[in-house]
Amino acid sequence: MSQAESLSPVAFGQRLAALVAHFERVQVERMSGVPLLNAALFVEAIGFIWQEEKDGLIAEGILITPWFMSLWRLPAQHLPLGDRVGQSVARHFGSESFDFMTAFDPAIGYHESCALFSPMHDFASQEDARNTALAALAQLRPVVVASPAASSTASPPVPSRRAFLLRGLA
Repeated sequence: MSQAESLSPVAFGQRLAALVAHFERVQVERMSGVPLLNAALFVEAIGFIWQEEKDGLIAEGILITPWFMSLWRLPAQHLPLGDRVGQSVARHFGSESFDFMTAFDPAIGYHESCALFSPMHDFASQEDARNTALAALAQLRPVVVASPAASSTASPPVPSRRAFLLRGLA
């Protein structure tokens, strides 16, 4: 069983809920009245999935707020400050590599983000922002589909050595 399979959906949901709640608090406590905010938008976590890495599980997705949209990497565990804050690190996200900024907040712990949009004034609605986030994720996480033509030209299976020697009688 992989680490991702062993992590409960409840724990995953709680981790993402903490991320959203943190930025909702930031909006109210630190961003209130700032002209950078788009009043048509709200904080939302889009398309987060677990990725297994050598250092543990990382939730990857896009975070939308009224003032930015970013690729986001959030460890499954609330990690301490450490010496990683304020650095730029190259990370794979889906099929591409991006430079992420490392950060720490006591409410959510260590995390990494890569800005996609800021400010968010070009988005008329939350639906527009969400659709843009989903389109970005679709580009970064392409679904591989086997073509029917490839499967029809596939070679027949190679018989086992025993079947070959016994002419298919085994």
